[in-house]
Amino acid sequence: MEEITLEELYKMPKDTYSLIDIRDEGLILYGMMPGAVNICFDDPEDVINKKIEAIPKDKKLVLYCEIGRRSRELEDYSCLSDRDCYSLKDGYIGYIRSGLTKETDLEEKKKKAEESIRKRFHKKLFSPFARACKNYQLINEGDHIAVCISGGKDSMLMAKLFQEIQKHKKVNFELTFLVMDPGYNKENRALIESNAKALGIPITIFESDIFDAVDTIEKSPCYLCARMRRGYLYSKAKELGCNKIALGHHFDDVIETILMGMLYGAQVQTMMPKLHSTNFEGMELIRPLYLVRESDICAWRDYNELHFLQCACHFTETCTTCHEDGTTSSKRLETKKLIAELKKENPFVEANIFRSMENVNLDTVIGYKQKGKRHNFLDTYEDI
Repeated sequence: MEEITLEELYKMPKDTYSLIDIRDEGLILYGMMPGAVNICFDDPEDVINKKIEAIPKDKKLVLYCEIGRRSRELEDYSCLSDRDCYSLKDGYIGYIRSGLTKETDLEEKKKKAEESIRKRFHKKLFSPFARACKNYQLINEGDHIAVCISGGKDSMLMAKLFQEIQKHKKVNFELTFLVMDPGYNKENRALIESNAKALGIPITIFESDIFDAVDTIEKSPCYLCARMRRGYLYSKAKELGCNKIALGHHFDDVIETILMGMLYGAQVQTMMPKLHSTNFEGMELIRPLYLVRESDICAWRDYNELHFLQCACHFTETCTTCHEDGTTSSKRLETKKLIAELKKENPFVEANIFRSMENVNLDTVIGYKQKGKRHNFLDTYEDI
């Protein structure tokens, strides 16, 4: 399929073309180009055909994916054979990067983002961040924390919140903003670097070959990738003198994990606010966004007109949204939708799911596991 650049697109009258986002639901949640319609080319072909046929024949079709690779390879679809079609060069990421070119724009973005944390979003973002740090004792005197940045909205905001809380100087601690490049596409890495520069985050980048290592894995590559990434992060952080790594999991991740454990894993467990590493002595994992709602993170992102990656791996065109705990986008998105449906009837459902992990009544639990040892209610039943 013939390519068209963003500059060429902008020169075309808007009423002469239709902009089509071909990515799946997991990716479009993180943003679309203005005026675009979503037609996911992973849907059944008859569904795709019907949506394409609804677009007037006299309009050019400009298709875009994440990085401009997949949209070039759609000539075989019958619904496109008699249409004037183009693939947008560099895709959605190219569109994002086009807004991050001028140094003056970068400085303005940084100032606006920081001011919005201190004022407009103080109660929604900084307050729960600081509360989690205090309640769960996540930051201690003399800590050296590796703030792990994946390129997504959560880890980028976490970095800015760490910078803000450090200014308060209630506790003396050091920060290293750590980015691991496990084999990103050059476009994805460039976007991470551009966003870090725009937000004033002095990142330290190191490279690994994780993506190559899991490239041929057919079963659960995302899970293996996540485990390997965490190991590399621990190792590099310890090498740099850090005693903690901070990950960007938020409140919604926590409650989704609780439900997913029950629905898909037949277990009751939660994502803990902090953990001691079992493989790296003296290292600890912390989750300072533990009490921050995803909707508020999105509101901050959109207010500041920021654009981030959801998944920066080179499987993005086929794998889309892998989560940091290794779960795939489909299960997590399904769970997210379930919670949204439940919330329509009960506005407190999210808080109730979260608090359920603080109110476990062991007298009514048939069995549980602690420190690797299984326990059963019958063990002490006759002692009552």
